[in-house]
Amino acid sequence: MLQSHEADPLHLIYCGHHNWLVQWLQRKLGNVFDAADLAQDTYIRVATGKTMPAPEEARPYLVQIAKRLMIDLYRRRTLEEAYLSALACLPEPFTPSHEDTLIVLQTLSAIDRALDSLPEKVREAFFMSQFDGMTYSAIASALGIAVATVRKHMLSATRACFLAMQADGRRMPMEATTR
Repeated sequence: MLQSHEADPLHLIYCGHHNWLVQWLQRKLGNVFDAADLAQDTYIRVATGKTMPAPEEARPYLVQIAKRLMIDLYRRRTLEEAYLSALACLPEPFTPSHEDTLIVLQTLSAIDRALDSLPEKVREAFFMSQFDGMTYSAIASALGIAVATVRKHMLSATRACFLAMQADGRRMPMEATTR
């Protein structure tokens, strides 16, 4: 028997909190478009998650997910800005073509999607290592896991990045990867 929308916990959470979440995100991000995107991503995480929050815990649960998604968004944008800034500093003869720049940005996007599909602790361990420069033991301490688990997480994340690049069918331009 099909469940009515009124009795569906996800539907109740969405209807009861979606507008509030978009407004909360808009205040944090200063942009209604990013807020709407992150709100949708938040509900996708809720829908695909293993647990559904109790009605009285819905907002704190949504905020926790949304904060993590904001961190991911800022990291992606920081990475893209750093790449574009590095390109701007190159002398004209060494500047990659617009096509090569687009390939690199599309590859970064494919890697981002691959990392986004990983479990949260795997993604966090990877980001802490690659963007924050943390050692495996510092990551283990911060996440409350063993160093061996951090190694496994790093292997999983690196493998996901590699497979994303292969599946994307693109190769990073030689000029962009050799600098």
